[in-house]
Formats: sequence, C-alpha cells, structure tokens
Amino acid sequence: MDPSILGIVSAIWLGILTSISPCPLATNIAAISYIGKRVGSPRRVLLSGLLYMLGRTLAYLILGIILVASILSIPELSYYLQNHMNKVLGPILILVGSFLLGLIPLNFVGLGIGERMQNRAAGYGIWGAGLLGIIFALSFCPVSAALFFGSLIPLSLKHGSRFFLPSVYGIGTGLPVILFALLAALGTRYVGRVFNKLTQFELWARRITGAIFILVGIYYSLIYLFGLPI
Repeated sequence: MDPSILGIVSAIWLGILTSISPCPLATNIAAISYIGKRVGSPRRVLLSGLLYMLGRTLAYLILGIILVASILSIPELSYYLQNHMNKVLGPILILVGSFLLGLIPLNFVGLGIGERMQNRAAGYGIWGAGLLGIIFALSFCPVSAALFFGSLIPLSLKHGSRFFLPSVYGIGTGLPVILFALLAALGTRYVGRVFNKLTQFELWARRITGAIFILVGIYYSLIYLFGLPI
C-alpha cells in the first residue's frame, strides 16, 4: 500500500478508536444528548452533531499544527527525525501498544476544563456544539492521549504532515459523533443499544490495535534500531 494512503487510513482509524474509547465515547453521547434536548428538531440535532465534529477536528488540527510545526522548526531535532524517525517510531509503537493492551498503566490529566465552561458552551444551543467539540477534544483521557500524542503526532512527523493528518484524525473522531447525532434524531432508545455494541467493539479493536502496534514496533526496532536483516 502507498505510504501516504496508509498514513491517511491510520489517521482515520486512530481518530475512530479515540472517539469510541470509554471516556470520549461517554462525553460524546452526553454532549449530543444534551444539545439534542435543547434544540429539539431532528434536523438541528444532526447539524449540532456536525458542528460538534467540526469543533473536535479544529481542536486536533490546531494542536497538531502547533506540536508538529514546533518540533520541525527546531533544525537539529528536525534533521534527527528526518534521518532517524524509523528508529524512534519502533519503541514508541511498542510503548503505546503496551498501554492499549493494559500492560503499562498511564495516568494522564487533560487541560482540566471545568464543568461550568462546558455548561456555558452547551447553553449556546446549536452553535455551542462546536465549542463543546473543542472543549471535549482537549479534555484528554489516558487512551485518547496515548493515541494522539503517542501515535498521531509521530505519524504526522514521519510523513511531514502539519495539517492534513491531524485534520483526518479529527474527522475520524467525529464519525461516531455523527452516528450518535443521527440516532438521537431518530430516538434515544437507539443510543443505548449502539453504545453497548460500540463498547464491546472498542475493547477488541483496542486490543487488536495494541497488538499490531507492538508487532510493528518490534519489526521497526529490529530493522532500524538493531540493523538485523529480516
């Protein structure tokens, strides 16, 4: 597969996995349900879901641009990553994969955005959905932090993508949100069923992704770090 296509697919998958992880999934459903009760109309619920997704995409895009551009703007660090990114990527993938499998505990605190600000954003109705998307995107949970900082940022650095891959990642995080906005517009009884199914799917998807990360990390480490012919 073409490396650029693989990068896009990886960014989308990382975004989806981030969105259906337990903490972000709960906040996404809560946000859509809360806004849905306020705006009433099914069409406005769907529009709220779209704005919420755009808010998340914007947050990840801006944060990704800042991090990737800052790293690449340091000449020595940029030169090192351009020449040794594959060596760095192996251990990073092993660490992230180990965390996703629950082998390594990770305590991570997000930006600590208060409940008062969340309620104020929700009070803006349909336009507050975009602001809520930004707020919840920046309220990192351990899994979302590992996927964003430990997977997306190295992936963006590897491909030299300051804008595109963070945007694709943000869109990926928003796809399940659109699904829940559609379900909320149809009726809340569907949300609980899909939530249970996604919770089960997320557990296995996270485990499979973690195992793949470890295997790829070992492969990269053996070839690029230890120089073993495979």
